[in-house]
This record gives sequence, structure tokens and C-alpha cells, in this order.
Amino acid sequence: MLKLGIALDYSQPQIQLPLEKIVLAERLGYDSVWSAEAYGSDALTPLAFLAAKTQHLRLGTGLIQLAARTPAATAMAAATLDQLAGGHRAAGGHRAIIGLGVSGPQIVEGWYGRPWGKPVSQLRDYVSIMRKVFKREGPVSHEGVEISLPYIGEGALGQGKPLKSILHPNPDIPIWLGCGGPASVRLMAELCDGWLPMGLTPENWSSVYKPLVEEGLARAPGGKSLQDLEIQGGCHVEITQDLEGAWSRRKPAIGFLVGGYGSRSHNFHKETMVRRGYGDEAEKVQQLFLEGQREQAFAAIPDEYIDEMGLYGDKQRIRQRFERLRSGPFTGLTIHSDNLEILELMADIAGLTPRS
Repeated sequence: MLKLGIALDYSQPQIQLPLEKIVLAERLGYDSVWSAEAYGSDALTPLAFLAAKTQHLRLGTGLIQLAARTPAATAMAAATLDQLAGGHRAAGGHRAIIGLGVSGPQIVEGWYGRPWGKPVSQLRDYVSIMRKVFKREGPVSHEGVEISLPYIGEGALGQGKPLKSILHPNPDIPIWLGCGGPASVRLMAELCDGWLPMGLTPENWSSVYKPLVEEGLARAPGGKSLQDLEIQGGCHVEITQDLEGAWSRRKPAIGFLVGGYGSRSHNFHKETMVRRGYGDEAEKVQQLFLEGQREQAFAAIPDEYIDEMGLYGDKQRIRQRFERLRSGPFTGLTIHSDNLEILELMADIAGLTPRS
């Protein structure tokens, strides 16, 4: 069965958690709720609040930005959240899922004041340190390309001491990675428990991504198969008789990401569009956006690009289009909608088991 999750909006001027929606989703049998962060609200605090309001939903960050916290700080927050949420009592032994992402150089260097460096090396170091913190097999030390513990770089006194977490966390709190580039996808499959993919569709799974995932799995310590990996896609849903209107309403958000959410040389959302087979369109959207022609940039996004990873139309069309996603590589699907009718419809379509 394809699990369903719900997404929280992280781009608001004021925090407004939709408790009615979240409680309904839990009652309908949804699996997870996902927070995120950019340069406003953080991803962890809303989940800590929701831990007190829910019993069953897994609490996922999709995504935490690496530059915002050291790996030890993220591991501490994850372990604290999981225990406060009753992770030791939950099915599978955890409720927290820590989804990580590198963001982009504009945010990393402009907001957090950190160097961009080598993102894939940084991810390897970050995940490895978090695993050591969770497992508590000894004081944590790590000699990495980007991150080392104890710190011995510029400004160090040389008095750093390897330490072991006072808190005894679940040693297997899941670490997921949000990514789409070849090197990071391989790393995700090698080191992580789940994937929040950028650019994956049912059509390009076998030709583009499955070989990368299999390469990473082959490098994983201790043996690991595709069945050990969760893959959580994202999907906007709108019940409508006006397909073109629905696609048009979604285009400004996509156009901002592809055109302006990053620099001309480093924009992962533009790269996502390229990987999905829309290279010429991605170039045009970015060019128009950077020239200040936003409306033209939005209009340059093909309708089919919006429709591929969304569910739009009347209820029958949504049911039919859902089968395409169900038959793909996804183990879960995060639903983006504030419409309670849509939450109920998707629970019915996916065959979820309600909770009492």
C-alpha cells in the first residue's frame, strides 16, 4: 500500500498550523506529516508542537538545512523530538524522520554565513556523525573531508574532547535525504533510510534513477536492498473542472523556484526541471524570470510539467491519475492541500485504514 503524508506550509509570515487537518489526517490513516524550512520558520519546532497533539503520525522534516545546525545539534534535536513524541512506543520504534538537504549557496552563505564547500562530502560527514551520536557506541570522533570532530581548525584551542550523548536515543532514527543529482542520490542509497526525491517521476525511474540507487545500495555497509529504502514523493491535489485554470494557479510557485530560487549557476529546482526532460523550457523560464518578466516566465512552464506530479481534475480523473503514481517507485506520497475533502478523497483512493 502506498502510504500518504501531509505537508505543512513553511512560507508564512506567521505560524499557522492546521490542527484540524492534521488531526483528520491521523484519524483517516495517514502515515506522516512533513515540515520544512528556508529562511523563516524552522522545521523542528512545529513537529515538537505536533508531537503533543498526535499519537501515530510520523514527524518528518522535509527538509532540514545542513548549514543551519551542526550534525551533533541535529542529532540532539532528532533524539529529543523522537522521545517526546513517544518514539520508543511507536510501531517501528520511532516517530521522528530527519530529512536533510543542502539548500543552495545563496542561503548557505547569505543567510547562515557558512561556506558552500563540497556538498556531497559534507552530507557524508554529516550523516556519519549523526549515526555515531544515535548509536552511542563510544565517544564521537570523525575525520571527514568537510566536518571533523573534535574541531582542530582555525581558532581551535586544541582542547576538543570526543563525547557520548547523555540522552539514550533510538539508535535507528531514520535519516532521509532530499536530493536529485547523481552523486547525492548514490550517497542517499548508500547511507540513508529514505529519499525525498527532486525530479523523480514514474517514467524516468528505470532509465535515470534506479541505476543510481542500485549503485549506492551496492556500496552500503552490511548489505542493503531497494526494499530497505523508503521513497516519498510529493503531490499537489485540486478537485476542479477547469484543468487549465488549476495548472495556471500552480505555475507561479514553480516559476519562482525554477527562475529565482537560487543563482543562475546554482538552482536545484531548475536542474530538477532539466532532469525531468524539460531542459529548453527550464532555460527559458529562468532567463525570463531573471530579466524581470515574471508573468512570461510562469506562462513558459508547460501544462504537462505541472500535471506529471500533481493530481488535478474531477474525482474520477484524480483516481485514474493516482494509479500511475501508485505503480511507480514511490513508497509514500505527501499530499499538498488544505482542502479537507481532498484529504478524505485521497485516503479513500489509497485504501487507508482509519484509526479509531
